[in-house]
Amino acid sequence: MNMLIYLMPIAMLMGGMGLLAFLWSLTNRQYDDLEGAAWRILVEDETDCKRP
Repeated sequence: MNMLIYLMPIAMLMGGMGLLAFLWSLTNRQYDDLEGAAWRILVEDETDCKRP
């Protein structure tokens, strides 16, 4: 039972850090273009076509 005295604050701290990291990513617009990365894989660049 004494171990819960240490584990509960550590779990709360880690959960709070995860929440802060998620909120930081929202404010830095990390999730704005979800479809762009999927389409960029399919588009062939001109630099990919040139082979030495």
